[in-house]
Amino acid sequence: MKRNSMKGRNGGMAVVLVAVAAWFAQSAEAADRIKVGMMDQQQVIERTVAGKRALEELKSYSLTRQKIIDSDDQELKQLEKDVQDQALSEEVRKEKQDQFRTKLEAYQRRIQDFNREVQEKQRAMVAEYAQKIRAAAEAVAQKEGYAAVLDRGSESTVKIVIYGHPSVDLTEQIIKEFDRQNK
Repeated sequence: MKRNSMKGRNGGMAVVLVAVAAWFAQSAEAADRIKVGMMDQQQVIERTVAGKRALEELKSYSLTRQKIIDSDDQELKQLEKDVQDQALSEEVRKEKQDQFRTKLEAYQRRIQDFNREVQEKQRAMVAEYAQKIRAAAEAVAQKEGYAAVLDRGSESTVKIVIYGHPSVDLTEQIIKEFDRQNK
């Protein structure tokens, strides 16, 4: 009796294995018909005309703020020297220390504010360009018959594609399409 139940289980297992094998065969056929491309979104931003311009604007924006920070830093260093001057009376020294403390707090707030501003500007740029890159990638994918385009990622971002054959790298076509759409 036990043998018959084992045969029934093995028979059922065989049916499941045949079904799984058939499903894999169908999946393999479907995969042959689906074209998937990849791109490097960072390269698109860095190499398109509009992307280069946006990166330069962001860099200029950051440098302007950095110059202000550098100027404040020099002023703080001078105040620190003044506080350490042995010729100062105790009253003047205390006044200079209070002035230094106040300026230091303002300096630290300014750095935080500037960092936040730059990050917000960078986020806004990335969001704007992500939409534009998506539109260019979609146009290339539709024209070339790709069902999907994946972002390859880079060392500084999450790598989504571990391996992709160079023949499915659409970065160059997407750069050209992006420039065409964003003149």
